Amino acid sequence: MEPKQKIYGIHPLNEALASGVPINKVYIQKDIHNERIAELISKLKLYKVPFQFVPREKLNRLTSKTHQGVIALTSPVEFESIDQVLPGLFESGETPMIAIMDGITDVRNFGAIARSAECFGIQALVFPSSGSAMLNADALKSSAGALNKIHLCREINFNQSLKLIKDSGLQLIACTEKAKKSVSEANFSVPTAIVLGAEDEGIHPALLELCDDQVKIPMTGAIQSLNVSVAAGIIFYEARRS
Repeated sequence: MEPKQKIYGIHPLNEALASGVPINKVYIQKDIHNERIAELISKLKLYKVPFQFVPREKLNRLTSKTHQGVIALTSPVEFESIDQVLPGLFESGETPMIAIMDGITDVRNFGAIARSAECFGIQALVFPSSGSAMLNADALKSSAGALNKIHLCREINFNQSLKLIKDSGLQLIACTEKAKKSVSEANFSVPTAIVLGAEDEGIHPALLELCDDQVKIPMTGAIQSLNVSVAAGIIFYEARRS
């Protein structure tokens, strides 16, 4: 089955899931309760596809077609889980170097970060299924195709995935302007997960507490702030040259 931008109805969505069509998100009418919807929800959980209950009015705004209370938005990229990816990174003989994306919601920023990550050998991007950019055609264009060349680990249980990363032996290095240490002082010679936060809120406090180290990019200008995708490119370069 060829991916479309939207999939309407329960049966077409079941077919898409069975065919491996990557799904960004599924909207389900919140006042529908029947066996078919219950079975679909179980399947979405099994395939780790994000879904949200919404009023019928939202579904009707998305399409004028018959939707049976279900609309799925497809993705031009494939998703994986970090628990499937990490073993292969260790077995490859290379030092694992991944990036954790905490609250990066702008599709162009996400795409630009992926582009820099691919250029500098970052092997995987890990991000929560809720509160992250929807990886659509705009994100793919901004990444210059990098989103199809790097592991994209969309995690429903983000906290559990972070614990798995730490338990697997990766150090978590947070990139924050509040850090005292320069990025050039960090040790990137060991397995590492570079943590990036949203420009407005930064890295969530609970995630910061999990981090083993915090670094910043030294700046001399008056603004003292960088776009997150620009900052990511600098951090990735420093990580790979050290």
